[in-house]
Amino acid sequence: MAGNTPSGGCPVDRPKAEAPKCPIDHTKASGPPTDHQPSLQAFMPKDKPNALVNPSNNMPAVPEQAASSTQQQQLSTQRTVSSIPKADRYESAGPSECPALHDQAHSDKWIYPSEQMFFNAMKRKNWNPQEQDMKTVVPIHNIVNEQCWRHILEWEKLHENRCGGPKLLRFEGKAKEMTVKARLRSLVGYQMPFDRHDWTIDRCGKPVRYIIDFYEGKANANDPSKPSFFLDVRPAVTVEGVWDRARRFFGL
Repeated sequence: MAGNTPSGGCPVDRPKAEAPKCPIDHTKASGPPTDHQPSLQAFMPKDKPNALVNPSNNMPAVPEQAASSTQQQQLSTQRTVSSIPKADRYESAGPSECPALHDQAHSDKWIYPSEQMFFNAMKRKNWNPQEQDMKTVVPIHNIVNEQCWRHILEWEKLHENRCGGPKLLRFEGKAKEMTVKARLRSLVGYQMPFDRHDWTIDRCGKPVRYIIDFYEGKANANDPSKPSFFLDVRPAVTVEGVWDRARRFFGL
């Protein structure tokens, strides 16, 4: 299954030789890096690299919300609660800050990093973020992840769920691991995805993995500078996953 966010279209045909890129121009530090290594240290307070880690989510027990010493503008420390339910049996599955971090005040939902947390994380990853860009970058980050979850919910309609619906169990950034589908598409001239995530949900106690390829979408004719994304979301290749793909394809 695929979808656009926030204003994308089908992946744009590219010469095979063209390298994939994120729609956000990182040379101007206007967006988050796609290499999520290592996010835990990135969110650690700079003066406390060995600070306590919350065992429930493998993230700092006290997220870094302090302003950087070189910061010129004040950034918001408010964090947005996502619509993504958090599985009771959370599992950490590798170095990724996406889609969100936990917060004890909202234990049933995932919660996104604040502008200040995002800025600090980018600084620690040796990017050159601009304070004024955070008001754009953080909402885009959140919108993309919300769209990913909506696509997963569409797939989950193929399964009866009497446990309150699927919940996100864990997530993993795999930007350097190309999927078979993406590789095959590249052989016929399509662009490569600029990122990949694997999200594992809890379906009534059963872990189910989904694969997400992130592509650059078609430019918005009315606002060419506006980032456009195309998301290819589908179940992982398992017996059940292949059956779900077939059911969706044939309308069963």
